[in-house]
Amino acid sequence: MAKNPVKQLFRILFITASIGSLWFVPWILVKAWILPLPDTVQEQLNQSLDHGFDGIIVYVDQAGKPPEFYAAGWHDRKNKIKAYPQALFKIASITKLYVAVATAKLVKNQQLSLDKTVADYFPELKGSIENAERITLKMMLQHRSGIPNFIEHPDYWTKPPKNSQDMLDYALDLPADFEPDADYKYSNTNYLLISNLIDKVLGYSHKQYIKEEILIPLGLKNTFGSLQDVDINRVMSGYYVGYEEDFKTEDMGLMLATVEDVGMFLRALNDGSVFNEGEQEIYSAIYVYEHTGLIVGYQSIAKYHEDLDTVVIQFNNTTNFDGYDWNLAEIMYNRVLKIVRKQRSK
Repeated sequence: MAKNPVKQLFRILFITASIGSLWFVPWILVKAWILPLPDTVQEQLNQSLDHGFDGIIVYVDQAGKPPEFYAAGWHDRKNKIKAYPQALFKIASITKLYVAVATAKLVKNQQLSLDKTVADYFPELKGSIENAERITLKMMLQHRSGIPNFIEHPDYWTKPPKNSQDMLDYALDLPADFEPDADYKYSNTNYLLISNLIDKVLGYSHKQYIKEEILIPLGLKNTFGSLQDVDINRVMSGYYVGYEEDFKTEDMGLMLATVEDVGMFLRALNDGSVFNEGEQEIYSAIYVYEHTGLIVGYQSIAKYHEDLDTVVIQFNNTTNFDGYDWNLAEIMYNRVLKIVRKQRSK
């Protein structure tokens, strides 16, 4: 008996569509994921260079063991300087963890209030930020303000801001993303405003406050507030796929640190030793205990794994916002973590 022609047609279309869909599979990610897992973290870092990373640094702090440091690739591609773990790195949005801790300390000290609004603290912005009278400091800390992210401004990439005021200007007079506290959307503008607020309340830079209240007590001597505070040769070069330019001299106003300093800070954040009495309860109600960072040339992942009592920090200095570099970085991080788990189980 002849086959049903309609069924046969659908079968052909399904097979054709399935074959065609293979064209859109991100094979570079599949390959990175399914490759045999190396025995050591160093071997994994060496393997990561085959995925297009110029340089990568990893720090592993397992409780009860000395910290482990790993590096592969280039610190400076042009001058053929090999990557090394003591390099300074632009930690990008990991900076928000330090700002959030500083805020918790100031709230505990009654110098800031989580319930006061943007309009309370910045009356001059009432007409420029929608819902300024209803957006509280707590909402900004939790990315529930609805304030637009300045990097989403159409001119951000063609006319990059030169300073924090330029960044803020890109977020002003734009419609809110949503009503205050009605949703969540990550926005760098929130933490730009919070940093400015700390400056305003203290009468001096929030970076100096972070240094005095967080860095010095924890003994973090290799964490800095800006590019102006460091020897540029210590800063790991940053690259964007398709460009020869080294982006390490671009000052984004964010913090720089060694992988060890970030690891020590993250350990102190998670075990509570960064806090004084009453501060951790405030912090736990406003922000997270891990973070990632991404700017041109620099990607970072900082996490504490409670089941292992282990901090793992990863820096890599190659980005591509239109490609798969972030996904690759996450795959590399997860593979490093698998190796650590495997070694622990032996």
